[in-house]
Amino acid sequence: MADIVKNAKARRDYHILETFEAGIVLHGTEVKALRAGKGQIADAYARVDNNEVFLHNAHIDEYSHGNLQNHKPKAARKLLLHKSEIRKLFELASVKGNALIPLAFYWKNGRVKVSIGVGKGKAVFDKREDLKRREDDREMKRATLRRR
Repeated sequence: MADIVKNAKARRDYHILETFEAGIVLHGTEVKALRAGKGQIADAYARVDNNEVFLHNAHIDEYSHGNLQNHKPKAARKLLLHKSEIRKLFELASVKGNALIPLAFYWKNGRVKVSIGVGKGKAVFDKREDLKRREDDREMKRATLRRR
């Protein structure tokens, strides 16, 4: 499971309650651009429309060797999930404060998959608390290394 693109902002700005693995409908030039590592999902989000899930605002650069058939970089892309998963995502996303956030694009058996997280937004003090906890962990590790 090699990551193509990760969303670093997702875990910083949201408490991830649950994750789902989804396939994604891509054109050939989009796959080639992702293979070259030319994607960005920091500002992307997913939405359930008419019992289908779409990924919005994910930027996949145009393929450098593409022609007139090249894709649109910020097009909405359909995510492939089972009906029960879509129903569950809809229920979780309809709760006030929850959002569907793409966590990563990765390869699985030669296909591009998307990890979708249901996240609840963090408040500023939560972010500070996480930073403080991370800094305390680093200090503890440094102290144990010095003792050895």
